[in-house]
Amino acid sequence: MRLNTLKPGHGSKRPRLRVGRGASAGQGKTCGRGVKGQRARKGGYHKVGFEGGQTPLDRRLPKFGFTSGIQMTRAEVRLHELEKIEGGIVDLESLKKAGVIPVFAERAKVVLSGELKKAVTLKGVGATKGARAAIEAAGGQIEEPAVDPADVPKARDPVKRAAAEAKMQAKAEADAKAKAEADAKAKASKGRRQGSQRGSQGC
Repeated sequence: MRLNTLKPGHGSKRPRLRVGRGASAGQGKTCGRGVKGQRARKGGYHKVGFEGGQTPLDRRLPKFGFTSGIQMTRAEVRLHELEKIEGGIVDLESLKKAGVIPVFAERAKVVLSGELKKAVTLKGVGATKGARAAIEAAGGQIEEPAVDPADVPKARDPVKRAAAEAKMQAKAEADAKAKAEADAKAKASKGRRQGSQRGSQGC
C-alpha cells in the first residue's frame, strides 16, 4: 500500500447537489426550500433550541445544583489522618506526600473528626476551633500562616480579623520606628559633616 494510492471508500463521498438548475433536476425553482416562510429566506437561520419565539425548553425547566470552581483546590483533613504523616511537621507537602489530600490542593483545613494520639505541628494548614483544641491537648501546636492584607476584609471570623489587623498595625509601627531612627542617624551625620567643613574653613 502506498500513500498516493489511497482513495475514499466507495459511496463515502457523494457529489454536491446542484440546486436551481431546472425542474428536471429535482431541486429546481425553490431549490428544496419550499414556499415562503422563514426557512425559505436567505437568512432563515434557526439557532439550536429555537422554538419560534416562545420560551424555549431549556429556560422553562427549573434549574438546580451548583458546582464550585474552587472546590478542586480545597481539602479537609481529619485528626486521625495526621498520624499518617512521618515526623511532627504537618504542611501541605507532607500531606500530599502521605496521600491525605490531592496533589492539586492549594489549601487544607483540619477538622474535628477522629482522635489524635501524637503531637504534631501545623504549618500553613488551617484548623477548626475543635481541631485546634484537640491538637493542643495532644501536645502539638499550630503556627499561624502569614496573612495577606488583601484577605483581611474577607475574613469572616472576627477573632482572626482582629489578630490580623493587630499584626499589621505592629508591623507598621515597627517600620515607622525604623524609618525615624534612620532619619535621625542621617541628620546627625549631616550635622557632623557640616561642622567639620566649618572647622576646615576657619583654619
